[in-house]
Amino acid sequence: MKSAAFAVTIPPVRHYDEIVVALSDGYPAYARLWHPPPHGPPGATRQRAGGLRGAVLYQHGIQSHCGWYETSPARLAEAGFAVLQVDRRGSGRNERDRGHAESAEQLIADATAARDELFRHTGLNEYHVVGVSWGGKLAVAAHAAEPIGVKSLSLVTPGLFPRIGVSKERATQIGFAMLYEPHRAFDIPLNEPELFTADPNWQEFFRTDPLTLRRCTAGFYLASRRMDRLAAKLPEARPVPIHLFLAGDERIVDNEKTTAFIKKLGWPGSRITTHETARHSLEFEACSKVFLQELVSFVEDVSRSAP
Repeated sequence: MKSAAFAVTIPPVRHYDEIVVALSDGYPAYARLWHPPPHGPPGATRQRAGGLRGAVLYQHGIQSHCGWYETSPARLAEAGFAVLQVDRRGSGRNERDRGHAESAEQLIADATAARDELFRHTGLNEYHVVGVSWGGKLAVAAHAAEPIGVKSLSLVTPGLFPRIGVSKERATQIGFAMLYEPHRAFDIPLNEPELFTADPNWQEFFRTDPLTLRRCTAGFYLASRRMDRLAAKLPEARPVPIHLFLAGDERIVDNEKTTAFIKKLGWPGSRITTHETARHSLEFEACSKVFLQELVSFVEDVSRSAP
């Protein structure tokens, strides 16, 4: 499926609560819980009081946080879905252990804790997952490890097969630090805003945002590398519909390898959409209006078709 590009600015309707989510070890993580409008989505059949049609867990990227992505959860909420965004431990507004994680298993357990928090707030026992960039890798690894309750995966330029990584010299330094200084921080090799978007305003946002994560610890790098192996086990997991979103002017991830990986799954109801002129962060590109419509429509379609 190919998508046209439209230059549109969409002001999000912000209706969320700021909450604290206790992660797998009790780490207090900043989070946003987006609510559907009280009257429910226009033209929709309300399944629960307040128009709640379903739940979505939203996973952000390696450098980003809740504040990067506001329009997409707002649109999902307007369509009747409760959306939980959690700033990953050590990122965004979470200052404790900045840029650090103990293991891939800890990060996946954090995703499970976020899921349980979403269930508590909504009273549901099923949910959709949206994973952006590195968050797409986390979404895949978490589904491979524990697919309970997952109805769909929306993977937005997921970091399953990165084109950019640390140098061999830096990888050696990280490996050595992991043995003796697991909390030693190293630069993330994605600090050029042009990698994410062609929009000058968003480039300036990335360049100056004080909450953007610029460095990760040796422990986090090792955890992320371990997560690659866990994500590779996705073919063994319970099949759910996947919508893979790609950017045609991608500079961070390998589109060909990502496409081949998802196509090989052959999971029913899956889609692949490429926005040909866009760069990595689709939400900030000229195609944003179309991308948001596709994201919401996919989640709605799966919700309607699933028993």
